[in-house]
Amino acid sequence: MLKVLFVCVQNSARSQMAEAFLNRLGNGRFVAESAGITKGKLNPYVVRAMTEAGYDIRDNSVDSVFDFFKKGRQYDLVIKVCDESAGQQCPVFPSAALTLIWSFADPSQFTGSDEQIMSEVRTVRDEIERRINEMLRVLVISKTGGSNDHQPE
Repeated sequence: MLKVLFVCVQNSARSQMAEAFLNRLGNGRFVAESAGITKGKLNPYVVRAMTEAGYDIRDNSVDSVFDFFKKGRQYDLVIKVCDESAGQQCPVFPSAALTLIWSFADPSQFTGSDEQIMSEVRTVRDEIERRINEMLRVLVISKTGGSNDHQPE
């Protein structure tokens, strides 16, 4: 099993969604966890959006990446989901075999009416799910030795 850590600023939204998607869609081939630079509080819009998609994350813990380091956790893959276009920086993980950067908008920064915010959160949720599915397709193809004729969306 591949151990994957998703990291964002507060572990309140993007990393939580990515963890939930990979743990379910990975069909037992992955152990995904998520953490933030600081501990935030689960974003209620994200909890709603994930519930709409069939994922119950309301009781998920919100964790600090530094607590994971102190416990000596090791990961095969670290995926940073901070919004680099907004200047958000995620920490460096020297012990990870591979680190990827997937930049997504930060739901905590969305403003507007309740429905406008939900619409933007759904967009980020769907982008994260697409990225997870794409990663799974690539990994399955590379493990089976098949060709990748799938065009990214």
